[in-house]
Amino acid sequence: MQFIISIGREYGSGGHEIGRHLAERLGVDFCDRNMLDRIAEEKDTSAENLRKYDETPKRFLLSRTVRGFSNSPEEIIARMQFEYLEKKAKSGESFIVVGRCAESVLKDCEGLISLFITGDEDAKIDRVAEHRSMTRDQAKMAILRHDKKRKAYHNYYCEGKWGDSRNYELTINSSKLGIMGTVDILEQYIRLRTQ
Repeated sequence: MQFIISIGREYGSGGHEIGRHLAERLGVDFCDRNMLDRIAEEKDTSAENLRKYDETPKRFLLSRTVRGFSNSPEEIIARMQFEYLEKKAKSGESFIVVGRCAESVLKDCEGLISLFITGDEDAKIDRVAEHRSMTRDQAKMAILRHDKKRKAYHNYYCEGKWGDSRNYELTINSSKLGIMGTVDILEQYIRLRTQ
């Protein structure tokens, strides 16, 4: 049975790391920014050019849409990723994807399990400060900046609001059990759901 795990996450919650560990345990492909490498190869272009616009909200003052075609690089890159995910889902392959509005883009896939990873503010600040060698104040600002960007990106392309638990099958606070404890719980949940 095919399953697709979409993971939305707050910055600093460890959602990316949790997704990577789950992919390893479940033996499935893990999609994040690496999708851009695959898309760049298919389109014969530079992945570095694509990365500049990854999960970035559209800049309305610098773009326009005519007859359904946008000149916004942010929107073009987002649509390329959405098409990539839809194609991958249609292939029958099981995989995990972090971000990229996957819970909305793939909502019609029967095997979709959508997760959202949150965390306590202090735990997220500590994690970002440690991983990015920042002060706590810098980490707090980075969290606000990244989450604001993710929210704007998500809410532009999706009907449901970013982080609203009603839009996800399961929302979990990774601060309570730690990264590996959260991976354990989610692995158990996914295995039960996919029996």
